Amino acid sequence: LQVDLWQPSSTSYIAEGTVTDLRVPHNTSQLLLPSLQQANIPYTILISDLQKAIEKQSGWRPQRNRRSLLEYNYEVYHSLDEIQSWMYHLNETHSDLIHMFSVGKSYEGRPLFVLKLGKRSQPYKKAVWIDCGIHAREWIGPAFCQWFVKEALQTYQTDPAMRKMLTQLYFYIMPVFNVDGYHFSWTYDRFWRKTRSKNSRFRCHGVDANRNWKVKWCDEGASLHPCDDTYCGPFPESEPEVKAVAHFLRRHRKQIKAYLSFHAYAQMLLYPYSYKYATIPNFSCVESAAYNAVNALQSAYGIRYRYGPASSTLYVSSGSSMDWAYRNGIPYAFAFELRDTGHFGFLLPETLIKPTCTETMLAVKNITLHLLKKCH
Repeated sequence: LQVDLWQPSSTSYIAEGTVTDLRVPHNTSQLLLPSLQQANIPYTILISDLQKAIEKQSGWRPQRNRRSLLEYNYEVYHSLDEIQSWMYHLNETHSDLIHMFSVGKSYEGRPLFVLKLGKRSQPYKKAVWIDCGIHAREWIGPAFCQWFVKEALQTYQTDPAMRKMLTQLYFYIMPVFNVDGYHFSWTYDRFWRKTRSKNSRFRCHGVDANRNWKVKWCDEGASLHPCDDTYCGPFPESEPEVKAVAHFLRRHRKQIKAYLSFHAYAQMLLYPYSYKYATIPNFSCVESAAYNAVNALQSAYGIRYRYGPASSTLYVSSGSSMDWAYRNGIPYAFAFELRDTGHFGFLLPETLIKPTCTETMLAVKNITLHLLKKCH
């Protein structure tokens, strides 16, 4: 049976006692459910009509006041074009705090835009890197990156913590890492995950941009088959998006002290290692930062996040951006798995953008302020 794995991302992680979320075509479900019953495997139908759920979501609501950026709506999902015009607009209207630049081009030739956010207060400042949307279908990621920028600009004058962050640090924010895949998830396939590069031998497109980094590349938790969702690519940094970001991070590795990557879904805060079961050298610092961040997040709406090393908290995966950042000298490397735990999965409703981003904001501020307190 052809199924699309939502959680975990690869069949190699499925074992007795684990929960698996899958998407099945309507005709397949009529075959699958009886066989699950026969095998005594308990199941729950989370979303009975996925097409209906997709249509309820904004991408398919044609009339929406999107043009005026003054009332840009941060509580809806935005297409790639909208996000990029929003970035241009901020670059023009907030030049005191924002500088937009591109780190390269995607496989399909789109610019890879990053916003540099912060006060130009002193010549040298430490920095925090934030990326969203490595996996195309995880729309809540890019929504959070935009929310973070909005909060920074709106509260800079009134919130001492935010002022301290923007005065003492720079933030490099990449709202959509996998631009081609994200665009594709809006136009053709809502549940697309990978990049859109072409494979010469297979008809399958794309590489998992979070398995393509040069750290234990294509080992456990990554696939060598181009049609798989966790395909690691033909070689490390084969994807122009990964190569461009890796190049930028390498060039600025002395300046960048934290790497934060936003994914969905699982409600977790993960830190290295992802590719092996081992304790990182600065474990106590990173662990206490994670513990405090998760508590700050929970204080908003009572949403509990699990936290810990990615390998034992989620699963072992090689070639991830977080492990690569850590191996390249960035002492604080985290991956967030945002809401929810499977009830809506990748189709998190727009009504949940605000609470999700509000609580995540608390965690990110917490990690950032922890960083300024000097614990290495």
